[in-house]
Amino acid sequence: MPIGAQPPGRRGTVDEPYSPLNLRLVLAIFGLVVCTVLSILLFRTGWTLPGWLLAAWAVVAVIDIVVVQLRRRARRRDEGNGDHSLFE
Repeated sequence: MPIGAQPPGRRGTVDEPYSPLNLRLVLAIFGLVVCTVLSILLFRTGWTLPGWLLAAWAVVAVIDIVVVQLRRRARRRDEGNGDHSLFE
């Protein structure tokens, strides 16, 4: 972690750090894509048990995406920004 002044335009302080929800959203979307593609490939090759496990992880990634979006929307509402679109 770099020591020094925070870059201009960044929000958050040492006492109250900025929420990493955007990174969590990107990682959840990446997990969804990877698990879905690998699950489809495993089903096509006949490996059904690993395919179902990856499909279940893909469902968990979808749930995580929904939770992150709800938290981002609540944060925007608390900050006073009137935009309530789902994916921003």
